[in-house]
Amino acid sequence: MADIVASGHRLWRGLDTLPPGLPTGFTALDALLPSRGWPAASVIEVLTPAWGIGELRLFLPLMQRLSQQGRHTAWIAPPHIPYAPALIRAGISLAGLVVIQPQHPQQALWSMERLLHTAACGLAVAWPQRLTRPIVRRLQLAAHSGHSLGVLFRRQHINPHPLSTALSLRLDAVENGLAVEFLKARGGCPRLRVTVAWP
Repeated sequence: MADIVASGHRLWRGLDTLPPGLPTGFTALDALLPSRGWPAASVIEVLTPAWGIGELRLFLPLMQRLSQQGRHTAWIAPPHIPYAPALIRAGISLAGLVVIQPQHPQQALWSMERLLHTAACGLAVAWPQRLTRPIVRRLQLAAHSGHSLGVLFRRQHINPHPLSTALSLRLDAVENGLAVEFLKARGGCPRLRVTVAWP
């Protein structure tokens, strides 16, 4: 498990009104999130200054658990080819991994919406070029319908303002880990910055 050091204020939690979350694989991070994990049947966004700083490592424990359950994980328009040996070492079955490289940006979001609708896909992560509120709303409805989780990775310099998602995070690389800043969360959260150190 990773160590997490928090600075700033405590998260305010509306735990009585939130469904249980999906365990992140990081005990201390679960304790900070309002739903005690990634918000279930929802879409979250992750703002990052660059690709490849470790943003996917936050979701490897969830991918591993979904793989064990026989549910698929979809990567839509990833900026780099998934590194199969690392995924296998993390306990993720490549048979349950779907990688989609659409020719048009709109096809990426259409694919994500369809995948989130299906119960077989437990997690769909995407690197969209452009997002609007209506599109995010459609993705939210699809995730709710399919009881799946959608993750939107975005470059923070393009649009630093959080979307209308269940959870918004901003990441920065630190030595042997990530600095995770909570921008907003369903259930409420003041601005909080935590450091996730890799095992």
